[in-house]
Amino acid sequence: MSTHTTEKIIAKEQKQLLKLKKKQAKGNYKLYFAVILFLIAFVNIIDEVSSGLPSYVQSSIVTDFLVNSKFLGKSYSFQEGLSLHTTIGALSYVFGVVTPFYKALADKFGRKPLFAFSTFGMSLGMFVAFLSNNYIMFLIGYSIMGFFMGHDIQIIYVLEEAPTKLRARIYSVLKTLGILGTVAIPALRDLLMQNDPERWRLVFLVPALVGFIACGLVIAFAKDTKVFINERIAYLSIPYEERQELKKLKKEEAKADTKKQGVFNGIKYIFSNKDTRLLIISHMVFDVAIASVGLFYESIMHLAGLSTQQTTDALYMIPFVYSGVTLLSGFVADYIGRKKTVLIGSVMCVGCFVLFILGLNKGFAPYLIGIFAGLYQSGYWIGRDYMNIMMTEKVPTEIRASVVGGEGLLVTVGMALGYVLMIVGMELTTVANACLVIIVPCVSIAAIIMMLKVKETKGTELDEIKSL
Repeated sequence: MSTHTTEKIIAKEQKQLLKLKKKQAKGNYKLYFAVILFLIAFVNIIDEVSSGLPSYVQSSIVTDFLVNSKFLGKSYSFQEGLSLHTTIGALSYVFGVVTPFYKALADKFGRKPLFAFSTFGMSLGMFVAFLSNNYIMFLIGYSIMGFFMGHDIQIIYVLEEAPTKLRARIYSVLKTLGILGTVAIPALRDLLMQNDPERWRLVFLVPALVGFIACGLVIAFAKDTKVFINERIAYLSIPYEERQELKKLKKEEAKADTKKQGVFNGIKYIFSNKDTRLLIISHMVFDVAIASVGLFYESIMHLAGLSTQQTTDALYMIPFVYSGVTLLSGFVADYIGRKKTVLIGSVMCVGCFVLFILGLNKGFAPYLIGIFAGLYQSGYWIGRDYMNIMMTEKVPTEIRASVVGGEGLLVTVGMALGYVLMIVGMELTTVANACLVIIVPCVSIAAIIMMLKVKETKGTELDEIKSL
């Protein structure tokens, strides 16, 4: 590396160091913790709505673009169109390969910039979907949403700012408020679509506009976490030359490799430790079921013969059930631990999905069908959330966002396999049956690995975690 390049790096790092020291000395304004909790809850609503919207109106999208219109020169039956929509949707997850590298920037530039930009990105994706007058334009909006949703920066905020003993409870309360906010989706279906599936685009408009407002509030009022500021100052306070010299030493370099930031080093860290390695294996298996759990419930109701209004009635129940279970899960996780919470969620997911399918076949009331749908989905997402939390509670602060990014890249393998299995399954059997044969074994196996092989993280002090 040339002297000029080195001087530029040192100058840039010193500039960042001065800014961070000013932030450290200034501290947070009065009531900041309450404000950041409000912002996290607000953005969680945008995140949850962005994640859920395409599934809540899936049958309308498929019918509009692939059944009633021609795409690639032909029209399709509903199940053919749904299979094609799933295939194309899976291809949009190619952007997910880039997402972890984007997330890892939070370890270098801070949590706030990505918090704001990700909120803006989700909102932009929904707005493009609202404007879409053809399938390609809708897919562009869908891809933008897919890239930015689930960015997890707000989770890192909670984990780094909340008191250790209350961490899971605060997280669950904020998550609950975010989920409860998704009642806006069936409410918007009811208000704007009523019983007309062709009016589905309007459901994307309101959350998009609210998301832009949320982005502005994050820019105006959020600050970087104390944990990040302190750790980054400590890192940048070590002279650049000294850091470079340490890298030249073979033994120190081997140790430093697990401490360096970046997605691939995050992945290396995960696999360098038996406990995090088994956790990621469990998570990858669990994520094979993510498409089956999260994408097809509205279309399954449509194929079972429910009208648009009956489906809306069922969908109303999901956020209420999900939010209630999520709120309870935080207290459970702080009391009995993260592992047992994952187990409970997994059992709930498998059992209630079976009841959801049974209810549709037996003609249960839409509200009861919605309750079962809410229970199986909340069981799955709670299990997945606490797998994510366990990973963050096992790694040092200076590489936490990088590990989260690496984790996101690795679980994409499981997600991709899940999409392939669903696409093949829909060619061989019904959508409901394809979901059933994926959800039951994958969720069960992942829970068994978690319970038998992964260590509990309850009570972990994040700033005391040391590198290997």
